[in-house]
Amino acid sequence: MALHAPVLVMKDSMKRESGAKVHQANIQAAKAVADIIRTTLGPRSMLKMLLDASGGIVVTNDGNAILREIDIAHPAAKSMIELSRTQDEEVGDGTTSVIVLAGEMLHVAQAFIDKSYHPTVICRAYTKALDDAIAVLDKIAMPVDVNDRAAMLGLVKSSIGTKFTGQFGDLIADLAIDATTTAGVDLGQGMREVDIKKYIKVEKVPGGQIEDSEVLKGVMFNKDVVAPGKMRRKIVNPRIILLDCPVEYKKGENQTNAELMKEEDWQVLLEMEEEYIKNLCAQILKFKPDLVITEKGLSDLAIHYLSKAGVSAIRRLRKTDNNRIARACGAVIVNRPEELQESDVGTRAGLFEIKKIGDEFFAFIVDCKDPKACTVLLRGASKDVLNEVERNLQDAMSVARNILKNPKLLPGGGATELTVSATLKQKSSSVEGVEKWPYEAAALAFEAIPRTLAQNCGLNVIRTMTQLQGKHANGENAWVGLDGRSGDIVDMKERKVWDSYSVKSQTFKTAIEAACMLLRIDDIVSGIKKKQAPGASAPKQPQIETEGDADNEQMIPE
Repeated sequence: MALHAPVLVMKDSMKRESGAKVHQANIQAAKAVADIIRTTLGPRSMLKMLLDASGGIVVTNDGNAILREIDIAHPAAKSMIELSRTQDEEVGDGTTSVIVLAGEMLHVAQAFIDKSYHPTVICRAYTKALDDAIAVLDKIAMPVDVNDRAAMLGLVKSSIGTKFTGQFGDLIADLAIDATTTAGVDLGQGMREVDIKKYIKVEKVPGGQIEDSEVLKGVMFNKDVVAPGKMRRKIVNPRIILLDCPVEYKKGENQTNAELMKEEDWQVLLEMEEEYIKNLCAQILKFKPDLVITEKGLSDLAIHYLSKAGVSAIRRLRKTDNNRIARACGAVIVNRPEELQESDVGTRAGLFEIKKIGDEFFAFIVDCKDPKACTVLLRGASKDVLNEVERNLQDAMSVARNILKNPKLLPGGGATELTVSATLKQKSSSVEGVEKWPYEAAALAFEAIPRTLAQNCGLNVIRTMTQLQGKHANGENAWVGLDGRSGDIVDMKERKVWDSYSVKSQTFKTAIEAACMLLRIDDIVSGIKKKQAPGASAPKQPQIETEGDADNEQMIPE
């Protein structure tokens, strides 16, 4: 048998790695990703500066924003990045902790893989640990009154405390809470739905100070009235009509040619056109609006009629902006002027005004009674600062939204993780069989979060962790954690360092499930080619490019 030629199953160009080697590689990759953003956890976190392809720079410590910009080759690392993205879409915060936790879970699994434990055993232990961890969360969670503004502030602040804008005190937290409570819709049964993407618009206007940022009780958009000289730029208690159709003469769908025999016919045509527009405007003016806004065009003639009647008009507004105005001032967007009704006119706005900020004109529709949409106006020194503030605001609004949805609190500052860890350690003695060890390891892995916090504060990690573990030894005083600013071990209730329940539980679930998924991979096959067209010759041995001929066209097979 020994003399037979080896059997080739796969092509030469295929690379196949399997078994322990893959586990090692995946764990290394996951840890590498975790190490990139480990230093961005906690209030004393570092910032990362990224150069993107077009040469712009991004300065941030939002885990998701960082990983979004990095190009990564290793498949396992790519799936780690997906984690932080799902976390961001799902709950909006905790993007960094997810990665750190998943990396740690894989790190502790490595010892077992080296001892040739079966990955499924490890995964089973992990899922068991996850269930128990969620149970612990349920046990220590504390309900919060959504209408208690101080509690909400504390919560949102602890989420942004770790961000760049943490230094502006309550500013961003206030903005976030105002915006989300404004745009919230009651679904009954104490549930509130807040659609951040649709109804909260963030307008970044460079200039001014960050302290000038505010939440408008209404909407603003980057437009001026159509005829600035003739139309009013400030209207108190305006009646607003929103249209979704052009106020101009209807042309044929495709090109139409009209042949005219007599010169007077031309006159008739023109008059028809004028008559049409006049009627349109009359239908609109019947409702005595002060402001007409359309998403499409306004012809010159229409502008003339409207401005003669003292109506301001704005044209070519974005659909999304129009929806926001509708929600803010109580108007209904109308598709045909013929169908206008009194109920479609928005009357809830207190003021329409055009202001010049910098060198652009912005239209404000503000002082609305009970608006259901709002604009957050951010001011700041430079583009970079503004972008970062916007990212932080998104996180803060997500946190506020999560609390409105699920009003439960957990201690921050690593206290939750330590409690979970202590409880799991106790429980591990009752786990039977081989799963006991990985279960214990998972319990230890939860300590990655407080440990990283301690590292980022520049504390003596071992001493601090021992103290914390001592405090949490039997799963008691669940609220003792690490104050990320000063590095003291304190009761989180007093320091008002809180986390929202939905963020924490989502973090744990995502991290552990991802770790299990990466552990289950035992084979990586790369180099799968597209099918070749018949008649193309078989590829030669793969060529190895040197740097000299890297510019050569051969590289690009397409």
